[in-house]
Amino acid sequence: MSESIVNKNNEKILEVMVNGCNGKMGQIVCDLINQDDSLVLKCGFDKFITGEFAFPVYNDISKITEKPDVIVDFSVPVATLNILDYACNNNIPVVIATTGFSPEQENLIKEYSKKIPIFKSANMSFDIMIMKKLVKWLAPLLKNADIEITETHHNRKIDSPSGTAQMLADTINDSLNNVLHCEYNRHDKHEKRDKYEIGMNSIRGGNIVGEHSVQFFGEFETFEIKHTSYSRNVFAEGALKAAKFIVNQSVGLYNMEDMCSI
Repeated sequence: MSESIVNKNNEKILEVMVNGCNGKMGQIVCDLINQDDSLVLKCGFDKFITGEFAFPVYNDISKITEKPDVIVDFSVPVATLNILDYACNNNIPVVIATTGFSPEQENLIKEYSKKIPIFKSANMSFDIMIMKKLVKWLAPLLKNADIEITETHHNRKIDSPSGTAQMLADTINDSLNNVLHCEYNRHDKHEKRDKYEIGMNSIRGGNIVGEHSVQFFGEFETFEIKHTSYSRNVFAEGALKAAKFIVNQSVGLYNMEDMCSI
């Protein structure tokens, strides 16, 4: 962390690079950084640069001259991996809030985390972490139920299902000794529901920030847990909290549960 820049309270200021700074989430992160006197927006990176910025913005990694204390990544998987390579070469911790990684890309992130501290979460909301803990506890109690996960997002979201929905499904499966499998497409199937499946349903439309529902269907009753996000700010605030956390950690891969204990 930089030793030379302090705020009015003589506290060290964290210098942040935002990867994907021109995207919807990236812009929100930049705005929140400018409102926090413990942070400064060192620079940004984005494949597409439109408009004017009050801070240096690059679309060529080789031309970056600044060295931030931490990188906050709200981009797409290929851009995340590119910035991770830069981060490793410069020994910079990274917060990954991007979703939609392939299994191969997930493995690459794990390899990068052997060289630098990486914080990665499919959802930066504290309440989603609570939801994750709840479904982990509930699933063994309702192990005979049919489980369906439904997620709803705005019409610009490109990955499906959402990273959060997949995280919830994986958590449920882990709590049941990994005997279940996810069913993403029933369109081509003409058979009754498999008792060992987790139904994954995605809805895209309008400007919905994010909604996730996990339903446990029994023979005579249904148990449902639902979380709704009304503002993207909650994810940006979580990512910046993660940035303040990860700069003080040693090499490794961290998540919301490492940062927030309940």
